Amino acid sequence: MGRLLSRMTARRALGQVRYVRPVLPGAARGLVARVYEQVERDFGMLAPPVALHSPAPPVLAACWLVLRESLLASGAAGRVAGELVAMEVSAGNTCPYCVDVHGATLRALAPADPRLRPLAAWARVSATPGAGGPPVAGEAGVELAAVAVTFQYLNRMVNVFLGDSPLPPELPGGARGPALRVFGALMRPAARRPAPPGGSLGLLPGAPLPDDLAWTGGVPRLGEAFARAAAAIEEGGARRLPGPVRELVAERVSGWDGVQPGPGRGWAGEAAAALPPAQRPAARLALLTALASHQVDRRVVGEFEAATPGEAALVEAASWAAMTAARRTGAWCAPAPLPTASTAD
Repeated sequence: MGRLLSRMTARRALGQVRYVRPVLPGAARGLVARVYEQVERDFGMLAPPVALHSPAPPVLAACWLVLRESLLASGAAGRVAGELVAMEVSAGNTCPYCVDVHGATLRALAPADPRLRPLAAWARVSATPGAGGPPVAGEAGVELAAVAVTFQYLNRMVNVFLGDSPLPPELPGGARGPALRVFGALMRPAARRPAPPGGSLGLLPGAPLPDDLAWTGGVPRLGEAFARAAAAIEEGGARRLPGPVRELVAERVSGWDGVQPGPGRGWAGEAAAALPPAQRPAARLALLTALASHQVDRRVVGEFEAATPGEAALVEAASWAAMTAARRTGAWCAPAPLPTASTAD
């Protein structure tokens, strides 16, 4: 059912992606085809927030690794709690597309549970200094923090490359509620089906776990997924963004307080002004994606593409910036690291 639904709706759904042309399922080859097969099987359809990465296959795989192993893989936290975190983080980031998708899936899986209110409240403010780990202990807490960081990444990519809803823009307002209920019902079978942990890891080679992601290491599949994904995204960023641009963005993100800069985006231009003119378009794109993704528009993208042509370049640059900011939020919302097998011996 998942593959059939995906193939029936893919062209229309992927047509909502802006600035790049995602690979269509029938044209997918190699790594892209392998990722698409897993997405259709485990998510229930070829999700545009994943497929938008397809012009850059290693980054596509990286996105899928962190999404699958944090939210979809069977674990201690459970899918209902994971979908709640995904929805609330997306609401906190004003990402209505992801709110629609994960809110509809959550409502299709279970009725509202008052016992989950503390988790919802934590997720909504998890991208603020001092948020602390989720109100859930052990492996479940690590899993839910990983979901939060994953959606800090995905929300930024969706805000840049997609619109406000997975529903067709011409759909009348009164039809949105029923359409989202149908969408949730279509997603429910895959959401209820067990997804073996670690099933995506073979898509990317092993890599060392960065220090700032050490908290994921107590759940082996998460440590592996984030290590491999971080390496692929870092390699893409290094290909597309000059060293001074990455240094500028890293510096701004390290001093970020969780509040979107503004008003307006003049701050990004002022920060980029210290760089050579040829590097400023990349700096503006990366700064805005990391810290104010709603401010990225066709002009920002066009200026970047004029200096750095190619859809793969755009995806890799935006992905690096989005993950840089997402990893920063992990320092605020992650629980204390669990003992790993090596430290427990």
